[in-house]
Amino acid sequence: MKPNRNFNLLLTGQSLANIGDVLYIVSIIYIIFELTGSATAAAFVPFTITSSMFISNTMTPLLMQRFNLKWLLAGSQMGKTALLMALAFFLPQLSLSNFYGLFLVISLVALLDGCANPVTQSLIPNYVKSEQLLKANGMTETITQLIQTAMWFVGSSLLIWLSANEIVWLTAGLFLISSILLSSLERVDFTPSKEHGKWQQLSQGWQTVSTSPVLKRIAWMDILETIAGTVWIAAILYVFVSDALLADEKWWGFINGSFFLGLIAGSLFCLRFSNWIEQKLSQFIFLGAVSSSVITIAFGLNSLPALALLFSFLVGVSSQIKNIPQQTVVQTSVSKAQLPTVFTTLGAIGTGTFGVASLFMGVLADAFGIRSVFILSGILLAVVSLIAYKGRILLWRTVQE
Repeated sequence: MKPNRNFNLLLTGQSLANIGDVLYIVSIIYIIFELTGSATAAAFVPFTITSSMFISNTMTPLLMQRFNLKWLLAGSQMGKTALLMALAFFLPQLSLSNFYGLFLVISLVALLDGCANPVTQSLIPNYVKSEQLLKANGMTETITQLIQTAMWFVGSSLLIWLSANEIVWLTAGLFLISSILLSSLERVDFTPSKEHGKWQQLSQGWQTVSTSPVLKRIAWMDILETIAGTVWIAAILYVFVSDALLADEKWWGFINGSFFLGLIAGSLFCLRFSNWIEQKLSQFIFLGAVSSSVITIAFGLNSLPALALLFSFLVGVSSQIKNIPQQTVVQTSVSKAQLPTVFTTLGAIGTGTFGVASLFMGVLADAFGIRSVFILSGILLAVVSLIAYKGRILLWRTVQE
């Protein structure tokens, strides 16, 4: 892929922001657990983030009517920079009587972060030629997953040498650099009709998804896959390692890490063979879904830790082999002007589904046993593969057009 100034700026700026996001969450969870000694209080952090990002995804279309996409993305990072600096000044005064204020900051940061992902996904097709789009998506996913895999380890290790407050200052610095880089992007206008009322602006993406056969199909696939994917959250995996594999905590870390390595491997595969995959998007979406289904069921029935490691890796690979081509289909299924509202709608569907499904899977695991939720996950992914198979002609036609 030839150097592209705008794409490189976007990728670098968002990568620095993603590094900062992980460091910030690590430090916040550490601070809350050290202060309260409550695992429940620490676990409330991801719940707060997910809930706020759902609200943000829902409301972002209104912001898109008023702000240029470039400045909406850069402005969200500037706002996060200011919030992290304010948090760094607040932390020395933190105590049990006022630690709830942390959740307000967490919520505000997540509200700003919620618009970043759909805006980034909408900007990529504007900065990259259509024939390089799948390669650009593969590169973006590879770097994102590398950051996710490495920075949780790096962040927890940094706590040995730095205080949580110093890590928050470091994060604010990363957000500031990200803001500067994103401010240097070329302007991309998003100018839908302003004659519509606020409700029509908010519902525009939902209407586009509901009236587009390919996007409606992808939305249903996303819902089912998101529900299925909640079995890979840390809490469910921990119970599986303890109750099903009868292994100690280190295997929890190994399996979790193996899953992320699989995501990286899948992204690299799509990057390496992008030209081939570009011609067979619908086939790879189906292949990724059906292989994820089979391997997830095998994982749930397995009792050997080493084999669980392999299955976890293969699920990660299969997920990316499906998701990267699927994202390319979305980016090429509607006009560039419609992409921002489409991605905010799909983002809202994903975050809303994930929040509810996480609690649902936990209840099912307690009621029917930990293996049952992995079997259910595999069945849901089988339904996803069936939807993909039935829509293979539709997906192919959309991309060709």
